[in-house]
Amino acid sequence: MMNKTQFTDTSVADFIAAIDHPVRRADAQTLDTLFRKATGWQPRMFGPTIIGYGSYHYVYDSGREGDCQATGFSPRKANLVLYIMPGYQDFGHILERLGKYKLGKACLYINKLADVDLDVVEEIIKAGVADLSTRWPVTPT
Repeated sequence: MMNKTQFTDTSVADFIAAIDHPVRRADAQTLDTLFRKATGWQPRMFGPTIIGYGSYHYVYDSGREGDCQATGFSPRKANLVLYIMPGYQDFGHILERLGKYKLGKACLYINKLADVDLDVVEEIIKAGVADLSTRWPVTPT
């Protein structure tokens, strides 16, 4: 069984430019720069709304397998969703310095970048990719 969400050839720059809300659009541009800097990778759209950096192929014990972005974000209307928590590691010692956020299983939810410390976001991106790469081979994009 393959993952329904796949990498696409949609332009990341066009996707960001089409974001209606000016603060959300500016935050997306800032995050794109930050993710590029933290990973050294170019972004690719993963599905219709996720901007991904790097990729990895997974195969679970159940037989489910697929390809996924190694890290990335989605500028949604309600908040920014950062896919930087592999879900394996406890990054509480870093998160306590982040600012305002909500935590999902593998996601950070941030209302706006003004609520968080961008240096800590960069630290979490790097820690998340490093942790992920101990479990699955990560390929640069």
